[in-house]
Amino acid sequence: MRIRHDAAHYSLPEGVDDLVHGRSPDPFSILGRHNMGKVDVIRVLYHDAARVRLVVERPRAGVMERPMRRMGDSGLHVGTIPAGARYHLKIQWADAVEETDDPYAFGLLVTDADLRLFSEGRHPHLDRVMGAQPMVVDGTAGVRFAVWAPNARRVSVIGDFNFWDGRRHPMRLRHGAGVWELFIPGLGPGERYKFEIMTRDGHILPQKADPFARFAERPPATASVIASPAPFAWQDHEWMEQRAGRQREDAPVTIYELHVPSWRRPQGDPDRIMTWRELAAELIPYVVEAGFTHVELMPVMEYPFGGSWGYQPLGLFAPSARHGTPADFAAFVDACHRAGLGVILDWVPAHFPNDVHGLVNFDGCALYEHQDPREGVHRDWNTHIYNLGRHEVRGFLIASALMWLERFHIDGLRVDAVASMLYRDYSRRDGEWIPNIHGGRENLEAVAFLRQLNQAVHDTIPDAITVAEESTAWPGVTRPVEQGGLGFSYKWNMGWMHDSLRFFGRDPLWRGYHLPEILFGLHYAFSERFILCLSHDEVTHGKGSLLSRMPGDNWQRHANMRLFLAFMWAHPGKKLVFMGMEFAQEGEWSHDGQPEWHILPDPFKSGMLRLVTDLNHMYRTLPALHARDCDPAGFAWVIGDDTANTVLAWLRFAPGHVPVLVVLNMTPVVRHDYRVGVPVGGSWRECLNSDATAYGGSGVGNGGYAMATDQAAHGHPCSCVLTLPPLAALYLHPAGDGS
Repeated sequence: MRIRHDAAHYSLPEGVDDLVHGRSPDPFSILGRHNMGKVDVIRVLYHDAARVRLVVERPRAGVMERPMRRMGDSGLHVGTIPAGARYHLKIQWADAVEETDDPYAFGLLVTDADLRLFSEGRHPHLDRVMGAQPMVVDGTAGVRFAVWAPNARRVSVIGDFNFWDGRRHPMRLRHGAGVWELFIPGLGPGERYKFEIMTRDGHILPQKADPFARFAERPPATASVIASPAPFAWQDHEWMEQRAGRQREDAPVTIYELHVPSWRRPQGDPDRIMTWRELAAELIPYVVEAGFTHVELMPVMEYPFGGSWGYQPLGLFAPSARHGTPADFAAFVDACHRAGLGVILDWVPAHFPNDVHGLVNFDGCALYEHQDPREGVHRDWNTHIYNLGRHEVRGFLIASALMWLERFHIDGLRVDAVASMLYRDYSRRDGEWIPNIHGGRENLEAVAFLRQLNQAVHDTIPDAITVAEESTAWPGVTRPVEQGGLGFSYKWNMGWMHDSLRFFGRDPLWRGYHLPEILFGLHYAFSERFILCLSHDEVTHGKGSLLSRMPGDNWQRHANMRLFLAFMWAHPGKKLVFMGMEFAQEGEWSHDGQPEWHILPDPFKSGMLRLVTDLNHMYRTLPALHARDCDPAGFAWVIGDDTANTVLAWLRFAPGHVPVLVVLNMTPVVRHDYRVGVPVGGSWRECLNSDATAYGGSGVGNGGYAMATDQAAHGHPCSCVLTLPPLAALYLHPAGDGS
């Protein structure tokens, strides 16, 4: 078919100069297909192409090539085809010929419904809408890009595929939502990309990584990477079916927290870190043998600065490339589940770093953060605070949380720095913060966000858990949202941790005068669903190791730590310890090193690990120690006022199961003939003695059993007379259950 060439076909519309020079806010008004009656005018922009030809696909006559006219030195090429005909481009470069579809031949791809939900902060699956989405459109494979930048004048996709030239692939603005989109044919997983953003005043910002990227280059490189959309090959069906029962409040939950880069250095090389597959091979058997139920990973969302330990993330949808691909990470989670281990991730919605390739000043304005530094800057960490008053920001964060739980089968999220979110005056002096609309210090937007987050998790993945790191007495952290609470599943018990560390750091000679320090925690132990935590924060920043904070000589330090851990496992609440504590590491943790694995042959160290293993076993197999962790009916004092001997004793209960008696001798003095009241007579089995020689102790004890007579004591009808080992804990239960 011959097409009459009309001069009007080659007349250029307004705005061409802005387009050619990379200033156009509306490239689709000029580029792509434009109908002029019986013909469509095609305009493309390739500054460095020698020539461009249109390859027209004719249904019955095969393909036909038509040359495009280069419009001066503008880089714009114009040609015509029959109206409605399919076409693609043949581009002659200086050293190659490329055939490709025209990105500007495709219509709107992000649906109005997706954009509406995004603007309302209610889209649960933004990871499938925003960012780089490989897909096939009208039979053409490529990648659809979408990014939120409502204040930008122009946004372009840049990458290796267009020589990082922002003039090549400017995007289309969906005005109502402030979202820019573009489908680029021929791209696929593995390509690097960023966004080039021009502000309203014509200033080009530093190249921005994709906030919704699902993969990225390994730091210190900063480009986003198109992730594969292929589903993961999950084999954890049995775990997923049982998960709800393994994490609820009456289940035994003991958590091993670790920093993945420094857990173990391959071949001892300080410059290497483990891949996800290496970690699965070594970590899982170790943690399973030690009896933990879960691992908790310090943040693995992509982060630029290793010294932040992941707590300053920028890639909230991307597992860090330091350890492998997203598929490798999924395989690690799958392996944990198949071994019976849950996986909890630390997740950080409180703040983000000010790296120029990240979220800060994303489109030339404060978009993700607050404009006013009195609301938007964390001075402690030199980071920016998310503007939780914006629907889009809340939706961005909640979609990230849901993605980890759904796409990667994560069992729970520990939400970092909740206290810093709840209070507008957190770590601020007078005049450095802005009160809420009622004149108070509470951050009402953060409260609403946390409730929305927890409700979304509960509604979408009801068997997953959320855990709050909340260091104040904010009421109702674990109360359901519908009852006015924040809706978390559990809360870290920071008060218990601080009080207990202070008490066990004291010289045993004076502990009798300070019993309220560890008794106080039992006044509020059931006010929330608590996790007792000895986290990474307690073994860094000059605090030393847990062992180094114990008083006395080497024997006493290890005995004190054994006593502390036995006290912790017997106390109501789920348990968490940081890597290295399980074998009494001597030195403070450093993210540049690794735990002191070489000291494990020391009897004190191997003994500590054996004690932790046995504590985990007791905790899991004796329901009295876990079934009522969050219920006051599961705890009863026996002795709480013996300041002369510094001895404590209590009972733990579970319906239908034997009670467990816990006796703690807080001094290095052996207590002979110490009478303790118990609810039933007969033989009581000494199921744990932290002074056992197998743990590095002195071996003082009761020979494995104690006989309770009908002599009443401490409000109970029976009692037993015990030998209390020095600086040690005893667990006993009636002997008739076969445990």
